[in-house]
Amino acid sequence: MVCVFESAAPSLVEIRKRKLRKPREDLFLFWKALLSRAEKTPDPRASPNHSRSWAAKRQKHTGTSTAPWGRRPMEKFRAVLDLHLKHRNALGYVLVSLLTVGGERIFSTAVFQCPCSAAWNLPYGLVFLLVPALALFLLGYVLSARTWRLLTGCCAQGARTDCGAALRGALVCAQLSAVAAVAPLTWVAVALLGGSFYECAASGSAFVARRLCFGRSPGCAAQLPLVPCHQVQAPDVQDLQKELKAQSQVLGWVLIAVVIIVLLIFTSITRCLSPVSFLQLKFWKIYLEQEQQILKSQATEHATELAKENIKCFFEGSHPKEYNTPNVKDWQQISSLYTFNPKEHYYSILHKYVNRKEKNQSIRSSKEDTVVPVLGFVDSSDMNSTPDL
Repeated sequence: MVCVFESAAPSLVEIRKRKLRKPREDLFLFWKALLSRAEKTPDPRASPNHSRSWAAKRQKHTGTSTAPWGRRPMEKFRAVLDLHLKHRNALGYVLVSLLTVGGERIFSTAVFQCPCSAAWNLPYGLVFLLVPALALFLLGYVLSARTWRLLTGCCAQGARTDCGAALRGALVCAQLSAVAAVAPLTWVAVALLGGSFYECAASGSAFVARRLCFGRSPGCAAQLPLVPCHQVQAPDVQDLQKELKAQSQVLGWVLIAVVIIVLLIFTSITRCLSPVSFLQLKFWKIYLEQEQQILKSQATEHATELAKENIKCFFEGSHPKEYNTPNVKDWQQISSLYTFNPKEHYYSILHKYVNRKEKNQSIRSSKEDTVVPVLGFVDSSDMNSTPDL
């Protein structure tokens, strides 16, 4: 037993070596031994069956897919992009409305200061209420591709100005006005719900003063312009501010209700009078999207080749080779407004142009062609935008 203990006991040399060894070296040797043991021991999770079962359990309990982590942001981005393309017009109207509401709040809090004067209250309040609405209305015309399709070249020499073309132009202008009125009506409705502009304008109106001050103190009409600034001493006159704000909010909600009802009626009537079915409209919009994308791609490629050839010939002093580019008349015909003809069914003015029977035949609108409101998206699309899906 003594021999056994003596052999198991460490020698003086080993004890001295352990004392001289640093703790960091001991930790290093420990991790080295642990890693070498882990490499020798087979891991049951490395088998294919275990990987598949682990993935199935993770998908079952968490409800997530086993796709790589890097694909998920791209899938989410693609879903957002598809949503934008499918509801581009609706999202555009929502964005315009939100920007209009934000602009009205900024104007009413940071810029608008009622002068509280009998001479200036009415014009000052009406300017803040109506002039931004007018600016937004004109901006709606400017940002519409259909406006410039209608106006470009209409006053040029030799332009067609018969009664039929003028009537079709008037119908298109009416549709443009209806679309452009979304932002200004939103501005007026939000401004009326806020009440600041209406309070200032109505307090300076003699008609409103006679109506509100009927049966009150004799100085009510003279003190009414001071109501928006809270400078009236008489409590009964100052209480008229609540009545003015109530009138403004009631007018705002009435305006919102009228706009929604008119929009619903107009949309229902245009859909009822549509010469094509619901699914064909969907296909029509898909075709227009693809046509505009391909047209932009081909136009860019053709313009690039033509520019390269011209620049090359300029520096080399040679004559350029011939390129088949559409002439002015061809561009004018495919830039005209689309009209629907039940006998000749074309999905765009370009579709109508390439299917003409004779090369020199004009594709201008005839007497049988009509402007269909539900097909207004045909002219609204250009090479820089896609129609609503």
